[in-house]
Amino acid sequence: MILIIDDDIAIRTSLSLLLKKEGFDASAVGTPVEALDFLRDRAPELVVLDMNFSNSTTGDDGLRMLERIKKQYPDLPVILITGWATIDLAVKGMKLGASDFIHKPWQNAYLMESIRTILNLSATRPADDATLEAGPLTRKKLDRQFDFSAIIGEDPQILRVLETVGRVAPTDAPVLILGESGTGKELIAEAIHQNSPRHKRPFIKVNLGGISTSLFESEMFGHVRGAFTDARNDRVGRFEMTNHGSIFLDEIGDLEMASQVKLLRVLQDRTYEVLGSSRTKTVDVRVICATNKNLEDMVAQNLFREDLLYRINLITLKLPALRERPGDIPLLVNHFLQNLSELYQRPLRIEREAMTWLRHLPLPGNVRQLKNLVERVVLLSPADTLDVAAFQSHYQPAAKKAETGLPDVGTMTLEEMEVQMIQRAMAFHKGKIARVARSLGLTRSALYRRLEKFGIPYDE
Repeated sequence: MILIIDDDIAIRTSLSLLLKKEGFDASAVGTPVEALDFLRDRAPELVVLDMNFSNSTTGDDGLRMLERIKKQYPDLPVILITGWATIDLAVKGMKLGASDFIHKPWQNAYLMESIRTILNLSATRPADDATLEAGPLTRKKLDRQFDFSAIIGEDPQILRVLETVGRVAPTDAPVLILGESGTGKELIAEAIHQNSPRHKRPFIKVNLGGISTSLFESEMFGHVRGAFTDARNDRVGRFEMTNHGSIFLDEIGDLEMASQVKLLRVLQDRTYEVLGSSRTKTVDVRVICATNKNLEDMVAQNLFREDLLYRINLITLKLPALRERPGDIPLLVNHFLQNLSELYQRPLRIEREAMTWLRHLPLPGNVRQLKNLVERVVLLSPADTLDVAAFQSHYQPAAKKAETGLPDVGTMTLEEMEVQMIQRAMAFHKGKIARVARSLGLTRSALYRRLEKFGIPYDE
């Protein structure tokens, strides 16, 4: 049952009818006092709370009520709803424990999506989770219920991450994936999508670090012909391509502040305008974000919007570094060798001493660095049995970024380094193709081929 707290009888009636039409039992009260009396006698599953009472527009009434509810009933989810929305009000509400913040007039579809998501999450807490078998958590139990075939690991830290993935995947909750470079954030995002009701719909990946502010709207929302110079054809944006699916926003910590404002609107209202068009479009997407940066520190430094952080991190997954789960290194190495054996038709194997040596490597580039090392040794070693000497001869200790300004050796492939160099040159020269090509020692046509190959946006 859902409790509605709003002093406007028209709002209470409208919400009650909507909820009952959608199959929910709903009750409504008009004042905080009535609400507290109701909560003492009955236990709703969720509360929809108005922010203003007694003709107030500050939101203080709602915040005080939210604080009392969360103090007395800490596990009761609350959705705040108001016609006088401000960024500060939304942030304050989220800090006090609100599950979502919705503006009046609301969109019925988005409101119901939020309610269902929050109720699903409340019903699948670890303590009372009926979707997972009883007993100790093991990889076999998880694999019987979910599709995690692309993820290698049996360390307890990884199992806890996968357990959470299995619980949140059926919902539409926004997920923020944190972790160092190379820890597998994209694989976790794909696992969320593959185990969700949207798995037959598009899964679109977007590297926000490679999109300049000037191209953000065109890339994400699309543009119509003639919207700007060289816009010779209509372009479909990433959100429209993802409609009814899941969008993975990688490197969200690299997004410029001006672009964060535009992203916040589509995440908050599920609406946007195509560049060059005044028509508002709606979109239905599951949003999964990832970064290797500390967004809370960035908020404190005014480099990342606090309201955007609260909008994307209803669920936060922290991926462990590979050095924190050395027991998974043999599993990963054997997995890589099996794939390479099939690819090159070679009976590859690794000596025990070599495996022990690998387990003690620092591997700052995590799984990506380990994979690159194994592939390099297989390609350059004539023997099918790989020993310690083979790995030692091809292992390159990480260079210090502070001294070189370059990525750690072994953490990126040559292609990934080429992409990064092109992106840096595009940013430095503000997208001027001729200047970028000269700085990289390429012809314009060669640069255009690489931009198309790597999917790097450009507007010239």
